[in-house]
Amino acid sequence: MMEFALLASGSKGNSFVMRDGTAVIMIDCGTTKKHLFSSLAAAGVVREEIDALLITHDHSDHISQIRHFADLPVYSPVEIDGVETFRLRPLKPFVLETLKITPLALSHDAPNTTGFVFEDGEEKLVYITDTGYVNENYLPLLKDADYIIMESNHDVGMLMATRRPQFLKARIYSDQGHLCNEDCAEILARIVSPKTKMIILAHISQEANTREKALEVSRRVLSEQCADRLNRDLVLCAAGQHEMIRKGMGHEKMDPGSVCCFIGMECHPDISGLQ
Repeated sequence: MMEFALLASGSKGNSFVMRDGTAVIMIDCGTTKKHLFSSLAAAGVVREEIDALLITHDHSDHISQIRHFADLPVYSPVEIDGVETFRLRPLKPFVLETLKITPLALSHDAPNTTGFVFEDGEEKLVYITDTGYVNENYLPLLKDADYIIMESNHDVGMLMATRRPQFLKARIYSDQGHLCNEDCAEILARIVSPKTKMIILAHISQEANTREKALEVSRRVLSEQCADRLNRDLVLCAAGQHEMIRKGMGHEKMDPGSVCCFIGMECHPDISGLQ
């Protein structure tokens, strides 16, 4: 049974840890050392029990603390100075303990940015952030996931209204940038199924988005386009930069954070709720 905790998500740092049986896997190790190690402790993870570190790409908000994990098996799509790595290849699955892990090629302004699909024979988890779009050919692989972590980075109107340079706005909006709220929601609508129990909207911009906007767009699209195939207990939540969202990991039930809705219930006329 998969347990996981999103430890940090956003431009100031990113990290995720999951446990399945005897396997403990970390994805990325951005954010500050203090926050990362205190969050691991809160999730009940001891540094020495981590079996492997998976890297999505080499931007600093994803690898800033890698020196503290350099002795682990590190799986990366690119070389990292001073760290011995196992090279990830798109659609070339590998196995760590109980988990089959399939790397996915994403489209970002860092070479060979990678997402992941985790499967243990019973459950599936999809992890996709830092991409301007998702390859249509991947959609069958992403369907029927129990848990989905998907980037919902920006609101287009808010992005264009920021004081950022035009070239930076264009980069973020481009196919080599980040998913906007609407694009994230459309992808979710195509891959969600009755198996899906939890969706986490991740890497939300603190300047060009709000958690509430990201949540509302995905809630609306899912409710309108696929209400007939939503799990009644489906939880949709929006990740804060430093707010832990977890399932298990020292917490008996799902802990979706402060911005969430029980969208599965919402699609049934007898029950609705918003936290």
